[in-house]
Amino acid sequence: MRCDKTKDGFIMLLNTFTATLGECISENDEWTVKGFIDIFKNIYTVSTDTKVLSKILELHLFPYFLDFANKIGYEVEPSTHQNWYPDLSFIKKDNPNIKFAVDLKTTYPLDDYPGFCNGFTLGSHGEYFINRDSRKNIQFPYNQYTAHFCLGIIYSRTKLPVDVEMRCFSIDEIAEIPSVIRNFTFFAVEKWKIASDKRGSGNTANIGSINYIEDIISGNGIFAKAGEAIFDDYWANYGKIQVERSDGNRKPLTSFREYISYLQFSEDLFNPRKPK
Repeated sequence: MRCDKTKDGFIMLLNTFTATLGECISENDEWTVKGFIDIFKNIYTVSTDTKVLSKILELHLFPYFLDFANKIGYEVEPSTHQNWYPDLSFIKKDNPNIKFAVDLKTTYPLDDYPGFCNGFTLGSHGEYFINRDSRKNIQFPYNQYTAHFCLGIIYSRTKLPVDVEMRCFSIDEIAEIPSVIRNFTFFAVEKWKIASDKRGSGNTANIGSINYIEDIISGNGIFAKAGEAIFDDYWANYGKIQVERSDGNRKPLTSFREYISYLQFSEDLFNPRKPK
């Protein structure tokens, strides 16, 4: 089910909410989470491991998502299992047929490539993406969602000295504990608008994002000119269609430019982005 008016209203509210999240989790551009505390009031600094940071950020933000959903007439249902899509399902209270998928993604800028970030994955292009009535690894069948959004966080990392990273602090020293991440940028955008034409994690069936930060925030990805239907078709057929190489042999289709050429679409659909 797709309702453009409802979708437009939801993304407007989501963007307004997203703009407030920085003040919810940071002070003076520093993350307000300083570490883990035990019953003896000892504080242990947060690991800089990206998976750890992502999970803590998700937990930190979850109460705000609940409050936001309640104010706009939605319920939030987290994914039942780890690695299921999406992280959060927003379900309209007075019409449960209206659902929005909101996947939380975090990344950080690349020091060696100004303007670019490490990127992230945008969910699978496997079973539930192809068979949209499937319930495999997804909270609700893909076609039950009115739209699919990425709510992203781009942050800067702070390299802590080893003696600080491994140190145990007392509760009285909390003001002395440095934040491991800072300078947050939040964004909310439909996932197809920031998709690349490459996988995001090696050989696994995950859609990769673009990684130029300005284009991520503005939703100006590879498929921005082509539209969501072509994004869907490209990724449903990724690696399945065989195209001829210059040497006469055949290879799986794995780029949007090859897809356009194969289907004899206009080159105007291709939205070339700055290379990493």
